Amino acid sequence: MSDESRPGDPRPEPHAATTTPAPATGTPADEPPPASGRARQREATPAPAPRRGAGSGRRTGGRTADEAYEELRRAILQGELMPNERLIEVNLAARLQVSRAVVRTVLVRLGQDGLVVLTPNRGAHVRLFTEAEAVEILQVRAVLEALAARQAARNATAREIASIRRILDRMARKLDQDDLLGYSDGNAKLHAAIIAAARHETAARLIAGLRAQLVRFQYRTILVPGRPAESYAEHTAIVEAIAARDPDAAEAAMRKHLGHVEATLARTATAQRRRSGSSRTG
Repeated sequence: MSDESRPGDPRPEPHAATTTPAPATGTPADEPPPASGRARQREATPAPAPRRGAGSGRRTGGRTADEAYEELRRAILQGELMPNERLIEVNLAARLQVSRAVVRTVLVRLGQDGLVVLTPNRGAHVRLFTEAEAVEILQVRAVLEALAARQAARNATAREIASIRRILDRMARKLDQDDLLGYSDGNAKLHAAIIAAARHETAARLIAGLRAQLVRFQYRTILVPGRPAESYAEHTAIVEAIAARDPDAAEAAMRKHLGHVEATLARTATAQRRRSGSSRTG
């Protein structure tokens, strides 16, 4: 947090001059006699101005605390820091070019995001989400994003709808190129654009936290055979309902889409457990 600027010390009020008869030279009676010597020098030297915004925007080492938070969050979401990996303060301080105090602040924020687990006297580690937790998160997200789709159908501007359509078109091209990573990136951008068009700040804030926790699972579902084409059809239905200004249809289309994502994730989790069990018994 930036420090507030400290105002300068107030100057003392000058003593009122004693009214004396005007001298013969014609000097006005209410004008103090001119200062001389050291007094004149003190008057000519201005008081030092207070520092503006002392401490604001202060950097600790090479990054601000916000920059350090964004960098560490990105490293977790992109898999540079793996689930259950220990987060050692001194190593993170060197990596982020900040103090250990800033690292502790960043870890607390990431703990609030649900991306880091903080254990007293044992430090911190990257949180590992189970498939069951991912399904629960998707269920909550479905409620919030269905609301966002409904509000977007009511509130989106013509320019926002055009932008959403362009994102959908890019997703189609990525699908044709069999670029599933690019398609998944477009998927995230499309959902973000719909949420922004909804103009529902509370839903947007909650969804952002839930989506961050699901990044590790989002690519798993898109790799299921046949799922990319299904996903594109579902997104098309959402966009068309928003463009038609049909809140009920937009809400229903979003619920259907995320319900299918949930079901796909559950199937992949079941298949993975079966493979793990057969490998242990074999």
